[in-house]
Amino acid sequence: MKRLRLRKQKQRIDKKLFIAAILLVIIGLIAVLDASAPQSLNVFGDKFHLFKSQLVWSFVGFVALLVSSRVNYRFWQKLATPLFFFVLVSLVLVLIPGIGVKLLGARRWISIGSVFFQPSEFAKFGLILYLAKFMSKRVSSILYFLPLVLVSFLIMLEPDLGTTMVIVLTGAIQIFASQINLLHFGGLGVLGFLGVLGLIYISPYRRDRLLTYFQTASDPLGKSYHIRQILLGLGSGGLFGVGLGASRQKFLFLPEAATDSIFAVIAEEIGFIGALGLIFLLGFYVFRALRISKYAPDDFSRYLALGIASWIGIQTILNIASMTALVPLTGIPLPFISYGGSSLIMIMFATGILLNISKQ
Repeated sequence: MKRLRLRKQKQRIDKKLFIAAILLVIIGLIAVLDASAPQSLNVFGDKFHLFKSQLVWSFVGFVALLVSSRVNYRFWQKLATPLFFFVLVSLVLVLIPGIGVKLLGARRWISIGSVFFQPSEFAKFGLILYLAKFMSKRVSSILYFLPLVLVSFLIMLEPDLGTTMVIVLTGAIQIFASQINLLHFGGLGVLGFLGVLGLIYISPYRRDRLLTYFQTASDPLGKSYHIRQILLGLGSGGLFGVGLGASRQKFLFLPEAATDSIFAVIAEEIGFIGALGLIFLLGFYVFRALRISKYAPDDFSRYLALGIASWIGIQTILNIASMTALVPLTGIPLPFISYGGSSLIMIMFATGILLNISKQ
């Protein structure tokens, strides 16, 4: 009788993770509805345009979550290699003029009709999946770095330093957890760091981002305009905020108000206390994902869950750290919250896989 009870308990999904994910999506929809209205009205003549798109992506993401939560996670282990090669092909295609769409100085999107697909968002999950399969087979640990370096290099060419940082740090955590030789890990880590510095040095765009971080007060209407508007919004919010819907920064003062900078709008409207609540909810999601990794039934699912938890955690930290000027602006979305279909759908899909692992 006791064994039957334990078996039934194990077959239930992690309801706390599921509830956290749904709450985050709802908060994201409210935030996008609010933050995107001025831009939607200015560009499309309809203040609900971006919100309606996000609503569609949320529905697609929810369907993706339901599907992936019902498919045994071992199925994805079989697809890890072909999916990884699809990632590589898409990351090469996005760099080709005529195929990749160039927006805001970067070639990060592939247009499929009226839909824009961002390969780097799929690359996050594809690499996590491939590394999990690789590490579960206990092959030479030095080889773990090859797919990580290859994907990171292709994304840097777009250029997209923020996504590269998320991928490198996520992969590094997965590799470290595989009990790699620490000398190999440290040595390759130093080489990777030097490589990133080199790429920053040869790129005026990346170099300007770094210099602006150290000289925030310089060029207030030029290079440092974005971060100054972010800090102005955060400062205006105070402890309890100016009120939901009352943000001034969203009225075309703050660049990327509905995407990368949406946390600044949220903090302005609901203040430090409200923003802290959002951070807590994101942290709770990561905690539940790490717990699933800890109690996963095998090495593959353990590394896979750890990778997903690290991805969401690192992306959250980097986004909020850049919004508070702790690190240079990264240009990465806040998980679940920022406007964007590719990011939301992939995160919801990955959440479904976590739920499937939790009930095994």
